[in-house]
Amino acid sequence: MLRGFKNFLMRGDVIVVAIGLIVALAFSTLIKAFTDFVINPIITRLQGKGSIGLGWQLGSPGNAATYLNLGAFISAIVYFVVFMAIVYFMIIIPYKHVQARRGVTVFGDPTPAKTCSACLSDDIPAAASKCRYCGTEQPPAA
Repeated sequence: MLRGFKNFLMRGDVIVVAIGLIVALAFSTLIKAFTDFVINPIITRLQGKGSIGLGWQLGSPGNAATYLNLGAFISAIVYFVVFMAIVYFMIIIPYKHVQARRGVTVFGDPTPAKTCSACLSDDIPAAASKCRYCGTEQPPAA
């Protein structure tokens, strides 16, 4: 039982995912600090006149609970875009490259599929001669 657990942990995929999560968390902290301490002050300054942010006060003046803060929303969008770009360029692309050298295709285009005329399942491989779900004969691929 412990040997199986050890084999599971030592698989390459588990290690890659664990490292990816650690790197993603570190970048998340860095990007959050960037948006909080660089982007937010710029957005607040664009509003001008001592405003607490880019947006509108919906209730009594100075009440942060009733302030519609568009600056925080723009900051969250910037955070998301930068975070996803870093994940893509620093984790996904190198992982695809390493797997390609091993002969494994990851994150590739889906394989061509056709739809069964009897059961309407749409994930039958294009080269299949029978439907995997209902067993209906399939026409040859065009």
